[in-house]
Amino acid sequence: MISPRFSPGSASAWLALLLLPFLAACSDQRVSFEIKGSAHALTLIRVTGLPWEKTAKYSIVAARMPDCMRRHAMSEAGLNAKVEVYSPGNDAWILKQNGSMFVVETRTCEGFAKLDNIPEGGMGPLMGVYEMRNDVLVFTAAPRVAPPPPAIESAPAAN
Repeated sequence: MISPRFSPGSASAWLALLLLPFLAACSDQRVSFEIKGSAHALTLIRVTGLPWEKTAKYSIVAARMPDCMRRHAMSEAGLNAKVEVYSPGNDAWILKQNGSMFVVETRTCEGFAKLDNIPEGGMGPLMGVYEMRNDVLVFTAAPRVAPPPPAIESAPAAN
């Protein structure tokens, strides 16, 4: 028997049904870029709130287990914002999110800063992109560029 306090025709039952779309609209999605297996990775977290909001909150988790793991807040950005990952080397990673750039490191996982300009040494090669695809957050690795073939030394021509 249904409790008289929560019958299908009661106001609380209708209120609960009306609130369901708002609860379903909240989303917490995450996806990892595995650097050297799952123990050494950068994980992007994208959290959305209410259905009428046009932005999401983004953060990055730098991890090199078992030594370190830390979460860093990034800028709030559009729902379909892409985050590109570049590798300048030395366990540093540059994240480009719309017009903002951040540097994060995985040696101690503590270093994180917003960049005003491209670093003097450059951004390094593109490793991949975090992006929304069919309402799912995914990481797409950049195609690996093969190194140029070694130069073949030709023997001097005999005269």
